[in-house]
Amino acid sequence: MTEEFKSGFVTIVGRPNVGKSTFMNRVIGEKIAIMSDKPQTTRNKIQGVMTDTDSQIIFIDTPGIHKPKHRLGDYMVNVAENTLNEVDAVLFMINAEEGYGRGDQFILDRLQRVEQPVFLIINKIDRVHPDQLLPLIEQYKEKLDFEEIIPISALEGNNVNHLIQVLKNHLPEGPQFYPEDQITDHPERFVISEFIREKVLHLTREEIPHSIAVVIEGIEPRENSNAVYIQAAIIVERKSQKGIIIGKQGSMLKEIGKRARQDIESLLGSKVYLELWVKVQKDWRNKQIQLSDFGYREDEY
Repeated sequence: MTEEFKSGFVTIVGRPNVGKSTFMNRVIGEKIAIMSDKPQTTRNKIQGVMTDTDSQIIFIDTPGIHKPKHRLGDYMVNVAENTLNEVDAVLFMINAEEGYGRGDQFILDRLQRVEQPVFLIINKIDRVHPDQLLPLIEQYKEKLDFEEIIPISALEGNNVNHLIQVLKNHLPEGPQFYPEDQITDHPERFVISEFIREKVLHLTREEIPHSIAVVIEGIEPRENSNAVYIQAAIIVERKSQKGIIIGKQGSMLKEIGKRARQDIESLLGSKVYLELWVKVQKDWRNKQIQLSDFGYREDEY
């Protein structure tokens, strides 16, 4: 560690589906946040830790800020908004392809009250012509006095190293909060449940993705081997959804398990036996007791 070691917390905010999780996984170098083309994929704060010889940046990938429609939505927005004044810098990420939208103004109104430096990150520049960026930059300059405006492609890696260097320049001198080999503050149970939920997001459509939760009910090492036995329940709100998740002769559930197991084995570095089943908990997204049971606790925001 150098004498002038810098460290700090950086939160990433933006409308759903602007690429926050893709950016997080890019800078951490490993998959810790799930990705999907469906909005409101992230539900909790995901902290990713990036450590090198002279700095440690703790990135907080928040749920997309949106107007909530149920108690789970209230929870997600509160999680995102309450990180804004607890960090050293804020990255406001937008999608270069979509440009300015009403959802952005909803966030900008909240950023007006933030005292920390706010950086505008224009993501997905690989999908637009460079000539389209200048009008977008000028439009946003009028909305807020940003510390700096940085166009990037989180998917391709364009300009990401420059963004990291800019953040380092703004961070205070400080301690190394986490061991250098730690990449997230979340326990393995949480990351495993998110991997399973991601596969449901990828394989289902319409209302199904947003009405599921995943609860890890058991993680046990197999005797006399390096294998791990994991039991997990996929929670849905209606019986009809249960049928969709299970699929014809169990085909959908089998495919979810197969895809999730690959990510989990990579995370744990060992063979995994994954047992999945589906439970119905009617209208769980509007019931605080069940929200708490599934990890969405009001006392954590």
